[in-house]
Formats: sequence, C-alpha cells, structure tokens
Amino acid sequence: MALNEVANKPFARRDFLKITGMVGAAAAFSASLAACSSGSSTEGSGGAGGTAAAGVLTAGISYALSTGFDPMTSSGATPYAANMHIFEGLVDLHPATREPYLALAAAQPVQVDDTTWEVALREGATFHDDKPVTVEDVVYSFERVLDTKNASLFAQFIPFIKSVKAKDASTVSFTLNYAFPLFPTRISVVKVVPKAIAAKDQLAFDASPIGSGPYKFVSATKDDKIEFAKHAGYNGSQGATAEKMTWFLLSDAAARVTAMESGRVQAIEDVPYLDMERLKAKATVESVQSFGLLFLMFNCAEKPFDDAKVRQALHYGLDTESIIQTALLGNAKAATSYMQDTHPEYLKADTVYNYDPAKAEALLKEAGVSNLSFELKTTDTSWVKDIAPLILESWNKLPGVSVTMQNLQSGALYADNVDSGKFTVVAAPGDPSVFGNDLDLLLSWFYRGDVWPKARFRWSGTKEYKDLQKLLDQAVKAEDATKAKEAWAKAINLIAAEVPLYPVLHRQLPTAWNPDAVDGFAPLPTTGVSFVGVSPKA
Repeated sequence: MALNEVANKPFARRDFLKITGMVGAAAAFSASLAACSSGSSTEGSGGAGGTAAAGVLTAGISYALSTGFDPMTSSGATPYAANMHIFEGLVDLHPATREPYLALAAAQPVQVDDTTWEVALREGATFHDDKPVTVEDVVYSFERVLDTKNASLFAQFIPFIKSVKAKDASTVSFTLNYAFPLFPTRISVVKVVPKAIAAKDQLAFDASPIGSGPYKFVSATKDDKIEFAKHAGYNGSQGATAEKMTWFLLSDAAARVTAMESGRVQAIEDVPYLDMERLKAKATVESVQSFGLLFLMFNCAEKPFDDAKVRQALHYGLDTESIIQTALLGNAKAATSYMQDTHPEYLKADTVYNYDPAKAEALLKEAGVSNLSFELKTTDTSWVKDIAPLILESWNKLPGVSVTMQNLQSGALYADNVDSGKFTVVAAPGDPSVFGNDLDLLLSWFYRGDVWPKARFRWSGTKEYKDLQKLLDQAVKAEDATKAKEAWAKAINLIAAEVPLYPVLHRQLPTAWNPDAVDGFAPLPTTGVSFVGVSPKA
C-alpha cells in the first residue's frame, strides 16, 4: 500500500493540536491523505484528473442487506460500507487509515469563534444525476438528521449543532450550542444528499440512493449482490478506478471462502478463522485488531434483568478466554473496558469480568434469583454462531441457570424481537467505529439518544442512565484534557458496573484479497470492505 499525497489543501497542524490538546480522541488531520493506491504511474491513481483504469472490482460480503441506503437512517454493516463509496460528507474518514480528508469541503473548516464554523464547498461537485451539489443540499442534509421527527441514528453524534445556514452560494455556516473542538472530524457522520430527490420520496431514495461519491448505485438484490458503476462526473480526490463494482452478498462463510479460492471475487471480508491458513495459499490474509465487539444486551425492563447484579453474574459466568481460543482461534481480546486496549484513548475499567463462576453464583444469590431460565437470542453471523453454543455451555454450568438459544438474521432480531421488547438477553456484534474513532462518538452510539438505551435495552429511565449523560456531557465540554479524561473514566466505570449493554470481547477482523488482481487494497479495522483508491489489475 503506497501513501500518496492528494491535491487537497491540508489540515494545518496547529488546528490538530488545538483539537487534540483538549480531547486526545480526535484523529489527526494530516498534511497529506494516507490514501491507499498503487503508487504506479497515473493509471488508477484515483486523484482528480487521473486516468481511471477500466475493469471490474468484486468482493464477497459477510453481512446481509438488512436496511436501505439512505445515510440518514441506514446503519447496517453492508449498506454503510456501500455508502462509503456512494456518498460524501464535507469531510470523510478514509476507510482503511481512518485519517480525515477533505471530501465535499474545498478547504478545512474555518473556526470563526467558539461556536461558529464555516465550510466552503468543492467547486464543480455533482450528484450521480449530474446535478450540482449546492449549499442548499448541504443545509438540508444536516437539518434532516437533526430533525427529531426523522429519528435519525446519527443525530446523537451532532447534538452540538444548533443551526446550519447558507452564508453564500459556496459556503455553509454552522452555529453550535456549545464549543465543540471535534467539529472538523465529527461532521463526517453526515453524508450530503440531493434535497430535490430525498425530500420528494424518502422511501424511494432509501431503495435507490443518489450521492456524489466516486461510485454510483446501480442495483441491489437481497441475498444476492449490490452493483455499482463509476461516477464519471466525480471531481474529488477519490475517483473511481474501475468502470464497475459488484459486491456479492455471501453470508454463508463457506460460500465466501469458495468465491475467494475460485477467483470469483478479488476480496472477502470476515474470513472464517478456521480457513485463514488455508486461504493463504491463494490470497493475502490479514487480521486487524478492531473496536468491533460481541456484546451482551439485556432487556432492563424485564425482571430479573433490571437488577445489575444479575447482569454482572452472567458476565462473570462467561469463560471468555476459552471462547476466544476455541471459537475464534485467539483472534480477539477479552474486554477490559468499553474500548479495545489498542484504542488511543483506552482506559481500563475498574470492573473487569474475568471468569469467576463462584462470584456469578454469589451475585445471583444476592439478587434473590435461585432459578434463572431464559432464551438467548443471537444473530446468525458465522463467527457469532460459533461462539453462541460456548456461551450457553458456560452459563448452563451455573447452579440454577438454564439457557436455550435462538439464532436469527440481524434484521429479524431487531425488527421482530428487540425493538418490540420480545427478548431478555441478546448476544450480537456491533461496531460504531465505522462512523468515527473518537471516544465520545463510540460511547454516544450505544448510550445516548433513544434508539439503544430507550427502545432497545430499556435502561433510559434509571438514575444511572441520567448520571451517565451528565458525565458524557462533562467530558465533551471540559476545558482541558485532564478533566475530560476524568469524566470519561467515570462514565466507563459506570457502564462497566451496570452492563445494560457491554462488550464480552473485541474482535480481530480477518480479510483476504488477491494482490495479483487489485492494487492498493488494505484490510479495514471495521466491518466491510473498501475499494476507495483501489484499482483492478489488467
């Protein structure tokens, strides 16, 4: 993977230091974008004015197409990965390096005062229907996310924005509710959409999206494939390097491996751990430590799971190290905090759930629970299915505990069970780091807003939830890094003690690709694959 400069105005180091001096969670704006590309001549360079290589890019995708593509509402792993190619924010995070770069912004955001920022738009940017990207489109894109009637999952990431307005025909002005030094990177969570189309028929737009990114959406067939085509009018730094791109939806692990071995695809995500060594004979295989977690989520409105001691008991009752070695062949780390120990803002929690069945038994006794019988619901993701029987094995060894299990497709698990409250305990994967890597964002995904704490694990009515909101607010509004770190430490310890939703482990993500078929491919530290800056070889 070559690291090439792009013709974007760099983010100044003084701005980076201003941001990270207060909250070290922000990713650095580097002087050059660490874009993955071949580094060989201009062919397939992906830069503005570069000559795109003809050909097709292909991938095998693990997760089902469980939602649509509207970036206001879509958070499924597969549509979100697709949207990284279809849509642009003002600023985006490179999928592989996680470095921020200018997308629809023509220059770095300008801070006018503590609560005012301005962003100029890239000249000549067009949507896939060849209509120009306007300031009005940008304002609309932010306002629709902030509108509570739209119940956008991403509103919880930008509560600091008070209003968005057009300053002039090429500049957007943001007024904030309070000073927020992470503004230049956090605005990457909002993708810009064409107002005329998205406002006219949101459902149609969700099914057939139109963005301004390097690849345009062609079609999607559930349980089959997603097809893309090059956006010829794209004039940004990450131009398409192939005429077409096809992602085959292969939730069956064996099917993904076969597709890789046969050459049907050039890359696959989520390589089964048992097949990693075998695949190395045909492809490059790399496993990257991620935030991506397997979590336990409890219905805190249902007895006895409304008692933190019961939730703690089930965490202590898991032989996590044995699960990691047996099901994942060592490709994970047991959780010692909400975030993985390689995260730049890692803080070890005061409560760490080492395997302790005696403590689990004692906690259940303290909670007055002598006979605990329930059904564990899980997703049908291959590695989760490998882990689930071992979870049952651990819990069913506890005196008085009897657990059964049901595997469900992710969409069915949430739509038919979790969101309607028809569950007690869930084990599922999650990875909000696809949206960004700062600590505030990672915590906000599960613990702010109505979607998770209110509608899903049903913990928002507790005193502890309210205490957590105060701590998260204190951290992000802190005047210096020390006070922010103190507030975050208290928040992490509160979550670790209450465990309404909490990680069991943080997974390493194995990806396979054929280096003879593609240039510049890199595995992601998140779910999904990226062909941003990747070229097919002739």
